Amino acid sequence: MTKEDLIQELRAYRVLKSPSLIRAFYTVDRRGFVPPEYAEEAYGDYPISIGFGQTISQPLTVAFMLELLLPRPGDSVLEIGAGSGWQAALLGYVVSGGGTVSGKRRQCAPVVTMERVLPLCDMASANIRGCPVIRKGVVEVVAGDGSRGHARCAPYDRIIAAATTGSIPVAWKEQLRVGGRIVAPVEDTIEVHDKLSTGDYNIRVYHGFRFVPLVTDEREGG
Repeated sequence: MTKEDLIQELRAYRVLKSPSLIRAFYTVDRRGFVPPEYAEEAYGDYPISIGFGQTISQPLTVAFMLELLLPRPGDSVLEIGAGSGWQAALLGYVVSGGGTVSGKRRQCAPVVTMERVLPLCDMASANIRGCPVIRKGVVEVVAGDGSRGHARCAPYDRIIAAATTGSIPVAWKEQLRVGGRIVAPVEDTIEVHDKLSTGDYNIRVYHGFRFVPLVTDEREGG
């Protein structure tokens, strides 16, 4: 399957619809974010192992979740679970208006992506640096326990997670601005939380998904 085949399939399934996300899928090449031994499978619509018990997610799932997230140019985004960096790069392309840094927030990158597995931090950082359409300063990879969020750059307009938890962590809710949105796996569902005011959320739930578990300090006994 080619990149064109993959994108046309996702559009036919109507999981990839927004013009900005369609452009991102064309421009941020998934091949640059899979291990070299899987390069020929880069455009298959299935997860691919990136080592350490983790995967680069199925493109259909990535498209579905990003369409729910609805990132916009100028948004600040926290991603939990950098993996190999592909979704962070897609987000960076969209919120920066095509891969360059906007003028909205200068203390932090428009996209902050957290990863608990240190070798994957290095992988994601290298892959994002090697992506020609993402300029320096658009995406910051942070090593740490994603369940705690990243308070230094809060509040965020959007928060998205790539691994499943038992419930949405309190830290994510606290670090989301009013009017913002969380899209995250919870058990075998995807939940969308729109923050209406402090402590008040509109919640939608989508069933029928499987994700790797979120690696946290508590899970590792830390």
